[in-house]
Amino acid sequence: MVGGGVVGLAAAAALARAGRSVVLLERNADLARETTARNSEVIHAGIYYPEGSLKAALCVAGREALYPRCEALGIPHRKLGKLIVATTDDEVEALERLQRRGTANGVPGLALIDGREVARREPCVHARAALVSPETGIVDAAALSLSYAAEAEAHGAVIVRHTEAVGIERRAGDYLVVARGAGDERSAVACEAVVNAAGLASDAVAERAGFDVEARGYRLHPCKGDYFALAPGAPVHVSSLVYPVPAGPSLGVHATIDLGGRIRFGPDAEYVDRVDYRVDPGKAAAFAEAVRRYLPELRAEWLSPDGAGVRPKLAAPGEAFRDFVVAEESEAGWPGFVNLIGIESPGLTAASAIARRVVALLTGRA
Repeated sequence: MVGGGVVGLAAAAALARAGRSVVLLERNADLARETTARNSEVIHAGIYYPEGSLKAALCVAGREALYPRCEALGIPHRKLGKLIVATTDDEVEALERLQRRGTANGVPGLALIDGREVARREPCVHARAALVSPETGIVDAAALSLSYAAEAEAHGAVIVRHTEAVGIERRAGDYLVVARGAGDERSAVACEAVVNAAGLASDAVAERAGFDVEARGYRLHPCKGDYFALAPGAPVHVSSLVYPVPAGPSLGVHATIDLGGRIRFGPDAEYVDRVDYRVDPGKAAAFAEAVRRYLPELRAEWLSPDGAGVRPKLAAPGEAFRDFVVAEESEAGWPGFVNLIGIESPGLTAASAIARRVVALLTGRA
């Protein structure tokens, strides 16, 4: 296994539980510190993704497994529900399309409500209509990730931190993975299968193994999203997650609530050439303007920078929808090599379903 984010850890746990000998390499000193740690921590229902896509199927299956896991293991979470709000007539039509798509994907309980009902539920929110998603929630991403790590280790997996896979050699019958440790020392492990769950580095890992990432469409296009937090005591409030109708490469600047009750807005979307998690405080005005479409009383001076994340997107700027890559690469000449590339949202929600699919791919049951 290469990569110790939530998806890599879930896959390691599933493979170890299935009786496979697992070694997981994570380049950072701590687990789940990149994409997993820098998102909205939302449990998605499965509304947005095209019917038949991996994102749709794995999101729905992952969500159905995630709430019971959280309940059984005491992982902090809350099923808050979500409103996707329309502020124009055209957006009301978009909500109707989203409802049809979500229902086709197997999302239960979706309902359209009018502006009066929106105001009754969320007095600070202004909208002509909203799509209610009762299955949406939030989860402690770190606790979820560590639960997979503990499960993996309990079934014999070895997790090696601060160790990067810098070379992968395909040999007759197996792979030799060369790793670099914290002190630049080198080691190697022979393995019959490799799972590339390296997140933002997954295209680079595939390239190190010999894949032509350009020809196969595996090149990532990092897309940064910033967040701003609402000042305590500000006279606006939401009790559920509130999203605008999506447009462009993100789901729009939405209002989320963390497990401590703090309200955050974000993320926006900006394609970047390098990973940089700094947030420009000067963007507060643009965030406030975006959010005022549905929270008209919000003021920029109530916002402060609250971190950023970078999405490992396969879709280039202006490109249409791109699905997850969850592929066992025997047909390309890499038997036992599984690429997990472009695992952005809803990857957190889908992690357990992706893990089950990895096991099926490596045992011939997919």
